[in-house]
Amino acid sequence: MHRTTLVPLSILLLLIALKPTAAVAEPPPAGELLDRSIAYHDPEGLFLSQANRLSFLETRPGGSDRKTEVLIDVAGGRFEITRRDEVEVAGVIGDGKCVMTLDGRSEVSDEERETHRLSCERLELLRNYYTYLWGLPMKLRDPGTRLGEVTETTFSDRDVYGLRVTYETEVGGDTWYFYFDRSSSALTGYRFYHDETKNDGEVILLEGELEANGLRLPKSRAWYTHQDNRHLGTDVLTALEVVE
Repeated sequence: MHRTTLVPLSILLLLIALKPTAAVAEPPPAGELLDRSIAYHDPEGLFLSQANRLSFLETRPGGSDRKTEVLIDVAGGRFEITRRDEVEVAGVIGDGKCVMTLDGRSEVSDEERETHRLSCERLELLRNYYTYLWGLPMKLRDPGTRLGEVTETTFSDRDVYGLRVTYETEVGGDTWYFYFDRSSSALTGYRFYHDETKNDGEVILLEGELEANGLRLPKSRAWYTHQDNRHLGTDVLTALEVVE
């Protein structure tokens, strides 16, 4: 006949305390999170190595809708843009040249040039704007980008990883926060501040995706101010083509 051995309660509690428990997942390092997100959005590196043609419908509260087409060729050093609302403004940067036209005319008056901001400085600004924002998260590998801490947070009612990014002085002085889906590492939105202590800057919500040859870019990008949550505009990507 077997006799049951009773284990003292103190020993039982000690055994439970020593039993291995499931490890709590920690946020990934910044570089790893960025690698995962780029692998999701652009696994073949097409945005930085190929020419990409993007078409948009850009809307602004109280303003007219604008149709915009851009060609972004980072590797080839070429940028093209055509914007159509009341007039058509087009520009090309490439091969050391900068050309802008108004309704197809290269000959424009000084008044037209000022009204429609027809300058190479303006064209370079547009190139940097479209290349950076529509090249995210791939452009977070650019020189001068300083990846900060990754945290677990929420954004637009979703559980996400947040990544703080700052830039070297010669690149820019803003502070950015990027938000990634915890499962897929897809970029879900971001915000930036000129001076975070003043709560200035804007927050950008991303929705949907458009895909071409494996390159996945956000379909809708809506802008709001931090201070009063005022809607500044929405840009919708209506077509995406990787130019072979």
